This record gives sequence, C-alpha cells and structure tokens, in this order.
Amino acid sequence: MNKLYFILISLFTVLLINSCKYSGKAIPGNLSEDIDSWHQAAGSANAIDFFEFMDSTCVYLGTDAGERWNKEEFHKFAKPYFDRGKAWDFDPFNRNIIYSEDKQLAWFDELLNTWMGVCRGSGVAIFDGENWKLLQYNLSVMIPNEKINSVIELIEESVAMESDK
Repeated sequence: MNKLYFILISLFTVLLINSCKYSGKAIPGNLSEDIDSWHQAAGSANAIDFFEFMDSTCVYLGTDAGERWNKEEFHKFAKPYFDRGKAWDFDPFNRNIIYSEDKQLAWFDELLNTWMGVCRGSGVAIFDGENWKLLQYNLSVMIPNEKINSVIELIEESVAMESDK
C-alpha cells in the first residue's frame, strides 16, 4: 500500500511539474491596466491619452459594417465627441488576454457595459519595448440568440430602404 501511495504521489508530482513549465519570460507592463486607462480616457474625453495608446498602424472596427478606420480616420471621426467633453463611456468587465510565447504580442476580448447594452471588444496589442500599443480593436454589439431573427429583419428592412433610394 505504501509503495502504491509513493508511486501515485511521485507520478502526480512529475505531472504537476511538467504542466507548470514556464517560458521564463515575464509579461511586460500591465496590458489590462492600459486597456482600462484607454477606456477611461474616452469617458473623460482625454483624446491625447486615448490616441496615444493606439499604434500608428491601428485599425478600429466599429459596430456598423462601414466603420473601419485607421488611426488618422478614427481621430477625425472621434474628434467632435472628444471636443464636446465626453466621447463614450465603456465599462469593461470579464476580460481575457492571451500572450504570444515571447510575450510581445497579445490578443484580448472583453465585455463592456455601454449605452448600447452589453458589447464585446476584442483587440490585438504589441509591446514596443516600452509600452503596449493597440494594433486593432473591434467593437461588437451582443445580440441574444433568441432575438437574432428580429435583428435580421431590421437589417433587411434597412438594406431594402437604402436600395430604394
């Protein structure tokens, strides 16, 4: 019995050690805090901090099919919102971040409380040696599965009205 117990403990220990192997490279900075600060910058209409977090090559995808902006285009679109003292207020919760093996690239998704209801944001960020920079952000409105047919009808009506013009 003791021999079996010893074998089981040894096997468990080996499995535990092998499953916890660490690449040895620490995750730089704090991407989650940077994303929180980015959202807070929009809520307080701080355009400087908001756009500073975005890489020069960043692409922002909004909820409308036509909303695909590079950083410069998004700045032009968002400027009136920032100028009036409040852009938008997204309150993130339930964020997941996955890092590349070298810890220099990250993919994330998050749920957001917004004026549109619950939305999902997803993005890609790169560590530039000093700071995390946002490469892409995609904002999506969450539609409960049981409501999707109603939403499809609204979209079809909207498309039909556009084609009648």
